[in-house]
Formats: sequence, C-alpha cells, structure tokens
Amino acid sequence: MNLDRDFVLGLYRKLVLIREFEERVKFLFLEGTMPGTIHQCQGQEATAVGVCAALGASDYITSTFRGHGHALAKGLSVQEMLDELFGASTGCCKGKGGSMHVGNMAKGMVPGIAIVAGGIPLAAGMALAFKMRKTGQVVACFFGDGAVAEGAFHEGVNMAAIWDLPVIFVCENNLYGASTRIDKVMKNPKVSDRAASYGFRGETVDGNDVIAVYEAATKAAAECRAGKGPVLLELLTYRRTGHSRRDACHYQAKTEKEAWFSRDPIDRFATQLLGRGDIAIADLEAIKAAVEKEIEDGVVNAKQAPHPTLADLTTDVLA
Repeated sequence: MNLDRDFVLGLYRKLVLIREFEERVKFLFLEGTMPGTIHQCQGQEATAVGVCAALGASDYITSTFRGHGHALAKGLSVQEMLDELFGASTGCCKGKGGSMHVGNMAKGMVPGIAIVAGGIPLAAGMALAFKMRKTGQVVACFFGDGAVAEGAFHEGVNMAAIWDLPVIFVCENNLYGASTRIDKVMKNPKVSDRAASYGFRGETVDGNDVIAVYEAATKAAAECRAGKGPVLLELLTYRRTGHSRRDACHYQAKTEKEAWFSRDPIDRFATQLLGRGDIAIADLEAIKAAVEKEIEDGVVNAKQAPHPTLADLTTDVLA
C-alpha cells in the first residue's frame, strides 16, 4: 500500500470503532439496558468504511436498518449515535429514530430506511437533483442482496441508468436475505451482472478488503462526477451476527462461517498495516484503547442524556 500513513490508520480506526461499537451495543441490549431492537454489521465494517472514505463531505449516503456502520463511517459521532439508541433528545434523530433509522443530514447521511430497497429510488431522486443543479455531488446507496428482488431496485436503478445519474449502488452481499441464502432465490447470484441489463457498469469486489472497496468506490465516484454514472458495486462480505438480535444463525453452515471468519476485515487489514514498516503493533493497540474509552464514555453520557418531552411529539412532523 502506497497510501498515506495517517489515512490508512484512519481507516483502521473506523473499522475498529464500528466493531467495538456494535459489540458494546450488543451487550447493552442483552442486559436490557437499551430499548428497541438491533440489526448489526459485525464482519461488514470494510464495506462502510471503504465506500465512505471515497466520498466527499458534501456527498450523501442512504442506508438501511443495518446502518450503525454506515453512520460511523460517514462521520456521525459515537455520542450522537449512543444517545439515539438510548432514545435521548440529544441523539442524531432526537431520540425518534432509534437503531433502525440513524442518520444526520448535516453530515451527509439520510436517516436509515427500514423498508427493504426503500433507499434505492430515493437515492436516484437525490442524484437527479444533484445533476439538475450541477453540484458535482454523488450519492452512495447501501442495500443488501435481499433488496435486489424488490421492484424498487428495478425502478430506481433503471431511472438512474436512463438519465446517467451520479449514484453508486452499493450492494452489501452477505449471502443471506434474513435467513435465506442468495442462491436459493437467484438463478444468477452474481449481483453485479444485473448492471449490464440496464446499460451501465457493475463490479464485484472483495467486501472484506477495505482498500479494494476504497479503490473501487473512488473509481465509481469519479465516473459519477464525470457524468458516466451510475455504477453498481457488489461487495462480497459476511455478517458475524444474526439478521437481528434474536437470530442464532443456525442456517449458516459451520464450514462457511469458519471460512468467512478467517477473512475478517479488521484482522486482514491489521496484517497489511504491520507489513508496511512504518506502523507498529503499539499503534494499533493505542487506537483500540482510545476507541474503547470513547465508547465507554459515550455510554455513561447517553444513560444520563435527556429524553424527549411530550411537547416533542409534534415537532419535526409533516403532514
């Protein structure tokens, strides 16, 4: 890797931040400390970090109900995220979104859309606005492999194609739509192949390699800004947890899990970094320690943060 030392360490920090955040949140839910439900992304950190690292501050992302990683990668703070998950009025969505709807428009993230494929036509509409205004902005639209079977996928992707809109369609292909394996519902399980039928470029990338994701997303973003979009990126990855918090993952074969767990995105990137010569294990340990402290401090503060009042019931509501 010839990338700048501070840049790659920043990528590593984001990877570790997402993993540690998700692990801490998991136990907060198991303890009954945190309300609601969760859909987590342990194992998929490189998809969020690699894509968002290729975007500018004025670019936007749309997300899903599995959006904690996307939010942290796009620049939302640990504190505003934890406040939101605890239902506090100081949260990124003022305590009204919870885990499934995190986001912050000021930081370029539309609050997560829990409807499967719901963000795809929205991203196309945003990209149309950017093109008409000639702002040079790009939208990265995250969705899972299960979303490809929805009509909204066809409609949104086709709209983006016919008008050459600046959208990067990012399919996080973790092989399962809830508990159903992709090859059970698709004759051709290679999602990137679908781009050709709409007349634009698709690419399949190792979604557990953060540098590969970053390079693919950087190329896609440049194409979009040059009026050559959209682009469909299929990022092959694997979630280390259940679809939601009560899912024990019995449908995942033991050999399959072992194979994917051996390709953990954080471990792989750490090995790459340590092979550079200008990064030591102490650097990586210091990053992890700082991340753990940030999260623990955030939990303490979030538990004490104020909750919405009855008067907040009608704020930010449009009819």
